[in-house]
Amino acid sequence: MSRLLVVSNRVNVPRKRQKPQAGGMAVALAGALAECGGIWFGWNGRVVEAEAMPESPEFTEVDGIGYATTPLTAMEHERYYAGFANSVLWPLCHFMPGRMQYRREDRAGYAAVNQRFARQIAPLLGGDELIWVHDYHLAPLAAELRALGVQQPIGFFLHIPFPSFGLLRAMPDWRQWLETLAHFDLITLQTPEDRRALETALVYGLGGRVVDDGIRLHDRTVRTAARPVGVEVDQLAATAAETAHSRRVQRLVSSLGQRELMIGVERLDYSKGLPNRFDAYEHLLETRRQRHGRTVFMQIASPSREDIDAYARLQETLESKAGHINGRYADFDWVPVRYLHKTFARGSLLGFYRTARVGLVTPLRDGMNLVAKEFVAAQDPEDPGVLVLSELAGAAAELDAAIQVNPNDIEGMAEAMEEALSMPLNERRDRWRSQITVLRANSLDQWWRGCLRDLEVTRPAP
Repeated sequence: MSRLLVVSNRVNVPRKRQKPQAGGMAVALAGALAECGGIWFGWNGRVVEAEAMPESPEFTEVDGIGYATTPLTAMEHERYYAGFANSVLWPLCHFMPGRMQYRREDRAGYAAVNQRFARQIAPLLGGDELIWVHDYHLAPLAAELRALGVQQPIGFFLHIPFPSFGLLRAMPDWRQWLETLAHFDLITLQTPEDRRALETALVYGLGGRVVDDGIRLHDRTVRTAARPVGVEVDQLAATAAETAHSRRVQRLVSSLGQRELMIGVERLDYSKGLPNRFDAYEHLLETRRQRHGRTVFMQIASPSREDIDAYARLQETLESKAGHINGRYADFDWVPVRYLHKTFARGSLLGFYRTARVGLVTPLRDGMNLVAKEFVAAQDPEDPGVLVLSELAGAAAELDAAIQVNPNDIEGMAEAMEEALSMPLNERRDRWRSQITVLRANSLDQWWRGCLRDLEVTRPAP
């Protein structure tokens, strides 16, 4: 397979001989680079003054993989990252156009950062690479690289949903954004639904026509594909079984006593449907008195984008709801809600998943949601927990043996919680076996290999 150059918004350079945690996109991309050879380019997470911006990226090699990283200036961070990427594209692609905060200066800043990234990437290329770009932050990058004369195949993977054509047009400058995206040779999405949405936009928005191998636009063909991101089932299962006996997980088990645990784990984000989930749990307690004193709902919401006002307001809302439910229902020996606004290591989370009777994954909209897959992989095959999954998550297309819910139906979610808590062992085992079979068939390793095979096909014949 050809040498690889991976580009993502954020790159964490590992320490030498650092053991990777099981699962996760970073492990998949590092695995692809380790096998193919190459470089990983992206933002290093630092914000610097404009005069301190280096001309070239900082280069580090760790365990045979090159990492080329660059900081952002404060203005770039405000306009490119917090502005257009996360205050326009993120809410738009998650079906929440009312949350968009569009400013022309943010749109210009988004384009400028992609242009700077392209200028820093071009000197890293040797001529025979595959260039694999990740996520909504970098949609214009192929157009900028082509403007610099880069000829290598360039692929794009969108980890979040692609909006319907009608929704896309709610964004000012949507046509210009779509035109830059169409400079990729291959655009891969998580689900067939997202792929259809993209192709519809290219046909009706840009005048493309459907051909055997993609969408024809003037003098070029944009190929499309749907490949859901997977997880490494065996690694996750082994880690979950090991950490289930760790001190931290045993402390959780001891604190529960004989009570059943329902768990939710998310990055704090308004797309995850957390207020609705809290409301559904309150409705469960209102309508199922037998759950009083017998069930604990633990929600872990790791800090995210704390400099964006909408996320601070969401944190206040969840704290208020948790306090309200506990104030209304708690007893001297039982607290129904444990709300934790902190980050846990992946190993600990896998141990928590294995302990839980129910996993709650109920986003309002999600490109995939690997927490759902990790929850399933972490279960004890002899006594598995039950996944309650939003039908608006990309994972729902694969995990049809989960209890699927509409996250806007509060009563329906409460009923699903009760169904999961009451489910007999034989049915739990049957549902788990069905889901684990799917996960094994669509592993993380198969995902990146398939994406790169698709991209290799776009290389012109010699």
